[in-house]
Amino acid sequence: MREFSLPALYEVPADGNLTDLIRRNAAQHPDVAVMARKEDAAGGTWTDVTAARFLEEVRAAAKGLIARGVRPGDRVALISRTRYEWVQLDFAIWSAGAVTVPVYETSSPEQIRWILGDSGAVAAIVEGDAHAKAVASVQAELPDLKHVWIIEGDAVAELTAAGADVSDEAVDAAGSTAKADDLATIVYTSGTTGRPKGCMLTHRNFFAECGNVVERLKPLFRTGESSVLLFLPAAHVFGRMVEVASVLAPIRLGCVPDIKNLTDDLATFRPTLILGVPRVFEKVYNSARAKAQADGKGRIFDRAAQTAIDYSRAKAGPGGPSLGLRLKHKLFDVLVYGKLRAVLGGRCQYAISGGAPLGERLGHFYSGIGFTVLEGYGLTESCAATAFNPWDRQKIGTVGQPLPGSKVRIDDDGEVLLHGEQVFTGYWKNEAATAEALTDGWFHTGDIGTLDEDGYLAITGRKKEILVTAGGKNVAPAVIEDRIRGHALVAECMVVGDGRPFVGALVTLDEEFLGRWAADHGKPAGSTAASLRDDPELLAEVQKAVDDGNAAVSKAESVRKFRILPSQFTEEAGHITPSLKLKRNVVAKDFADEIEAIYRS
Repeated sequence: MREFSLPALYEVPADGNLTDLIRRNAAQHPDVAVMARKEDAAGGTWTDVTAARFLEEVRAAAKGLIARGVRPGDRVALISRTRYEWVQLDFAIWSAGAVTVPVYETSSPEQIRWILGDSGAVAAIVEGDAHAKAVASVQAELPDLKHVWIIEGDAVAELTAAGADVSDEAVDAAGSTAKADDLATIVYTSGTTGRPKGCMLTHRNFFAECGNVVERLKPLFRTGESSVLLFLPAAHVFGRMVEVASVLAPIRLGCVPDIKNLTDDLATFRPTLILGVPRVFEKVYNSARAKAQADGKGRIFDRAAQTAIDYSRAKAGPGGPSLGLRLKHKLFDVLVYGKLRAVLGGRCQYAISGGAPLGERLGHFYSGIGFTVLEGYGLTESCAATAFNPWDRQKIGTVGQPLPGSKVRIDDDGEVLLHGEQVFTGYWKNEAATAEALTDGWFHTGDIGTLDEDGYLAITGRKKEILVTAGGKNVAPAVIEDRIRGHALVAECMVVGDGRPFVGALVTLDEEFLGRWAADHGKPAGSTAASLRDDPELLAEVQKAVDDGNAAVSKAESVRKFRILPSQFTEEAGHITPSLKLKRNVVAKDFADEIEAIYRS
């Protein structure tokens, strides 16, 4: 058993709660832009919101909640894409003394019914009419639900008008009822293995999490200078951590609903810090490579990419890069790397990546172009990042050291255990699940990992996802899946083989890059994954991705056969969660015939 801990860098206020942050910011930095509101669609313009103005707008909405009967401790659901109003209303709910229950805007009526019913939400604030209709369709089964406000139906103006007679003092009194150990939010898990469970996160959890992240990464959180663009779902705990950390620092925070127009949004907002998931960074790399190939500069790009990787690896090794490597790197910095940094907004030097492993090759690539992606690791139950790479001592291939003030332990069976003020208090109204997950304050993550001598954590798989082949070989799918997904043509990959004679894989294709590949290889216009899945050239190209994945594992763990699927894994079909995690049991059921085909011949 190995264990590692770091001393806390931030002291959680014993009697405070998260609303203290916006009052402090307004008092200490009244004219500093702490938010930015996007005024129109792709590209567009941004209007800064000062700390004083943000407090005023939060209070106005909180007054309306109080006037409409929301009381301290009540649960209020928030169903919306990431946008300025999400952050404003989140703090308004806290300022009314209530508890926010975030719900993914892609949730089905049945999921909404479960979460609102289980949490006992007294009100729901939704983004648009479609969400309002979804709530209305199940409202008869929600006896506690008294109010529904629609953001795009002027919910903020409606609440502001309703609270016109409520004083600032009344808001501050309501907002001060919660103390550090009181409930701030109930965040429901994605439900990869069953019905979502409500994780109870306190104000202390967020203070410990965000305070220690900001202190450990202080050069990335400079008030008045730094800025972050949030494009992750605010309903996800990672997005929520970005929100609270930005306010705690404080730094300028901008919100966009998704990554559809990410390049344009980065160009107009020009953040100094990006927080994302590996798929975002894979997309940026693959898009840049595809563009270079389309312009006849594919070989130059590939040489530049390999130089960046070699340069980063050499920097981490003894002696550093050779003179020849430094000269090549300097040349490509002018020809290629500078343009890639411009795509990321031009001002950004650091990113924090979580949700899944980034992969060593991609980590070295970004480091080599002068854009450091710091990998981290966390769960809803740990209030997001419970480990991350420090800005000044990164170890590529790991998810970093424990959050300051917390401990990480590797149990005898390899499971990662967590302890600290960031760890949740339990599952809402589910004592059995809580007792199973928490032992003497230690949270059992279900992940398998290792700790090195410096306390850097590496995640090698999920305990429940370990496959055991017919030959008795234990296989952790994540390692090979992440490598295969790194290929531009591959959208998703799921390794199979539990109880089977060998390891196989189901592969879906990225529709954007499939179109480019098909055009470059003379395939008929409009070719799809379904029409090309047996094409020898396509199979050979995907085999390259599989071969790259196989290089990371032993022969017994390697993928011997794969099947290209005619369709995507979708959230609508229940194959993936809103945070893009595979629901393996659902995929295995829906594509049972495809799995059987792997082993038929």
